[in-house]
Amino acid sequence: MYHHPAVHAADLDLVWHREWVFAGHECELAEPGAYITLTVGTHPLVVVRGTDGVLRALHNVCRHRGAVLCEAPSGNTRRKLVCPYHQWAYELDGSLYKARAMPPDMTPSELGLRPAHVGTASGLVFVCVADTPPPFEPFAATVAAHLAPFDLAGAKVAHESVLVEQGNWKLVMENNRECYHCRISHPELAKSFPLAPLHSGGGSEDEARATAEVVAACEAAGLPSGFLMSDDFQYRVMRMALEHARSMTMDGEPAVARRWAGLPGEDAVRDVGDVLLYHYPSMWSHYVGDHALTFRMLPTGPTTTELRTTWLVPADAVEGEDYDLKTLTEVWLATNDQDTALVERTQRGVMSPAFVPGPYSEVEEDGVIQFVEWYTARLRAGVGGS
Repeated sequence: MYHHPAVHAADLDLVWHREWVFAGHECELAEPGAYITLTVGTHPLVVVRGTDGVLRALHNVCRHRGAVLCEAPSGNTRRKLVCPYHQWAYELDGSLYKARAMPPDMTPSELGLRPAHVGTASGLVFVCVADTPPPFEPFAATVAAHLAPFDLAGAKVAHESVLVEQGNWKLVMENNRECYHCRISHPELAKSFPLAPLHSGGGSEDEARATAEVVAACEAAGLPSGFLMSDDFQYRVMRMALEHARSMTMDGEPAVARRWAGLPGEDAVRDVGDVLLYHYPSMWSHYVGDHALTFRMLPTGPTTTELRTTWLVPADAVEGEDYDLKTLTEVWLATNDQDTALVERTQRGVMSPAFVPGPYSEVEEDGVIQFVEWYTARLRAGVGGS
């Protein structure tokens, strides 16, 4: 399941090419011509803001001879998308603008860039390459109230980190869905994040009490905090308490001096905890009082996965004045490196002919169990099973 090329091909066909996949953030795409690129399975895509203000997802492949148009992870094309091979030029809505020395009977209107589907949820941008995508609105509606105070559409990117992990994408997600390993593996994260968090099936009475107190204070201040999960486990949003901390930093104190503008003042609620969101198959994220983190996971092969981590801060926060980049990023830079080593160690092990999976802990690995149930259901649905 974790390395065979045939299983990987099935994963792309039955999961990645059919589901909504996290692409990035509206704040990266605020200006006309701004774009981000990603490859979903075998589909290179570009998400671009048009001169008409509309956000579009387009297949990032020239209609002439198939060259990829935009190679950079992000940028601004200003007015046109131009193929670097033979300079075919496209409008930002994907329509063909100019193709030099073509036959007079060529029909430009038939040669625009092929569209994909795009959806936005509280400043988060998702894409889908399926002909008929699954409904997106239920997810967007579920997370709206929890995420609204963070104004992600008006945030700014403070830092990005990209890792290519030598491990199957399912191992990367399974590692994220539990904290059974956190006590020994993540000393930096453990300074602020519960070692047996409630959201992954663990959690002590003390943590349950702390989360209940944070949730009650936030609800009283008008901040939605309930535990909301889709029936099929594909996505979940909730609020939890951090471990004697207000932010995921080495000292537990906010890394950014400016609080999200949509949050009540500290006189109303000082500690807003951590809003956690995941959406299978491609993302998880954290939203604390001073910054947000999103994680985008994309398979790049049967045993390789790209993980892009983005730190978002309020738009008016200034590096060097309102935040120090090292303080903001050091916990999760270390945690990502540690998780990468664990995933790669596991990848080497599961490729052994002698490997036979053991049981999951229903106390500590409930999140992994839920992911596996969602994933296997997607495979069964894709092949027409029940």
